[in-house]
Amino acid sequence: MNTYGKAFRITTFGESHGTAIGVTIDGCPPNLELDLEHIQQELNRRRPGQSKIVTQRKEPDQMQIVSGIFEGKTTGTPLTLIIWNQDAKSKDYSHIATKFRPSHADYTYQQKYGIRDYRGGGRSSARETAARVAAGAIAKQFLAQKGIKVTAYTSQVGNIKLTAPYQQLDFKEIEQNDVRCPDPTLATQMIERIKEVRKQGDTIGGVISAVIENTPVGLGEPAFDKLHAELGKAMLSINAVKGFEYGSGFDGVEMLGSEHNDLMFKDEEGKVHTRSNYSGGIQGGISNGEDIYFRVAFKPVATLMRDQESIDTEGASVTVQGKGRHDPCVVPRAVVIVEAMAAVVMLDFYLRQQAYQ
Repeated sequence: MNTYGKAFRITTFGESHGTAIGVTIDGCPPNLELDLEHIQQELNRRRPGQSKIVTQRKEPDQMQIVSGIFEGKTTGTPLTLIIWNQDAKSKDYSHIATKFRPSHADYTYQQKYGIRDYRGGGRSSARETAARVAAGAIAKQFLAQKGIKVTAYTSQVGNIKLTAPYQQLDFKEIEQNDVRCPDPTLATQMIERIKEVRKQGDTIGGVISAVIENTPVGLGEPAFDKLHAELGKAMLSINAVKGFEYGSGFDGVEMLGSEHNDLMFKDEEGKVHTRSNYSGGIQGGISNGEDIYFRVAFKPVATLMRDQESIDTEGASVTVQGKGRHDPCVVPRAVVIVEAMAAVVMLDFYLRQQAYQ
């Protein structure tokens, strides 16, 4: 429910307008010298109020580690990080205390639990993902020691689409613009489109692409714990995600098997490679050593700054007014969330493979 992973296991807690949010990590390897500044930098990439095209909620997202670290190193015991909420404006949500917002979790939470925290969506708020980013930042630090690198970027906003393969992109450009697109020209177009939509009181969706480089061969399990299945589960657990595809994805159905097969060869150093990578670095649910690449689709944010038809807790027809501070497009802030969840999955499988060996 609130826990993900087996060998590297994270449990997130807290609500959008509660006292704090946080994460407890069980199974974090000991003696990992944590770069606390890097963790904070990752949180800064996700935090609200960082640019004019995201929500203007002013949360510093300053994290505090309360267990599992001694003299700057992990101890192997449960590692807990807390982020205190400081700029919650719960009164902004009093108008929906008895109303269900369209395409939110209001109705489903009420039906499931018989109670819901309407302040910012409570537990269903995307604010929960800050805890995942903190956990992902730690996972990234361990993976970096093994040469494994996770990179995500915005590849589409609405119908503005980056079509160049990731091999042709300069990843250094990702953090050089507010939308986190590695193509400066397209980034400008995306930003203007988001601003235009925001002025209309509307929202817009997009796609985040990700690449995992230097993955060792052998990560992933047969049958139900296939590596791509777990990556898909992790991505689909992120708020507003509507689709996941890896490798050739849906485009692969237009190819013949003779075109789609990744032919194998050995390089001069005796290392096995494939001449193409339509498999997306995963075959039979297990990594084959090639780059893992995938795409994640995000829907338009459900909160609009305009009136919408709905019902209240008694089933009566009502009008829901758009209020509060919200993202017109979730994609720019979600880039680091995609990276974090990918890192959590990869470290979990890395540690599980180490157990085999």
